[in-house]
Amino acid sequence: MTVTWEELGWERLAEGVGRCRLPGWDCTVGLVLGAGPVLMVDAGSSLAEGARLRGQARRLAGRRVTHLALTHPHFDHVLGTPAFAGAEVYAAAGAEAVFAHGRGEIRRDAVRNGLPAAEAAEAVAALPEPGRTVRGELTLDLGGGRRVLLAAVGPGHTGHDLAVLVPGDPAVVFCGDLVEESGEPQAGPDAVPPGWPAALDRLLSLGGEDARYVPGHGAVVDAAFVRRQRDALAARFGVS
Repeated sequence: MTVTWEELGWERLAEGVGRCRLPGWDCTVGLVLGAGPVLMVDAGSSLAEGARLRGQARRLAGRRVTHLALTHPHFDHVLGTPAFAGAEVYAAAGAEAVFAHGRGEIRRDAVRNGLPAAEAAEAVAALPEPGRTVRGELTLDLGGGRRVLLAAVGPGHTGHDLAVLVPGDPAVVFCGDLVEESGEPQAGPDAVPPGWPAALDRLLSLGGEDARYVPGHGAVVDAAFVRRQRDALAARFGVS
């Protein structure tokens, strides 16, 4: 039996589009319902969290998640991926190398940030590489006239940032951690600061002035917020 977004603690953003702010790291996951296929955006920070999201998505959609888009390869966004067995997994081109060769750093980062070591090790061991990589843009047809655009808009927060545009009234843009509302954007060792302002310019060109922009962490924002964060990042990193 399906339920409403609100009953499960999700925020409805547009018709058939919602998001959930997860406990712990305040990480956002998104859900986009088509006529048949179901797209999840990011997968949570552990196998248990991924399993909870999988169950909630099935209750909201009435069917299983068929597509999973990972905005970037950080533990709090990807370690729930193994819970979505059978879903087609998408990431920005180049992220597959992180999944193949950077598992140790994903595990260490998770443990440094408070995920129990055993949970981190179990999730990393089961983590699949993305089956589909996006270079430039890729359109997913979810049926019923719903077409979703996956766009490799980075580098910025990482070398492999993927955004998800859901056209509509309003349009919804899932930004990953290219945009953060609940704190200052985090630039770790895998960030590419010179490219970050340009990545936000690309987000704005995708969504336009009236879109709802969904940060990787924090409340939904508007184009003006993204533009202010773009300018602040440009000043912080000394780029135009």
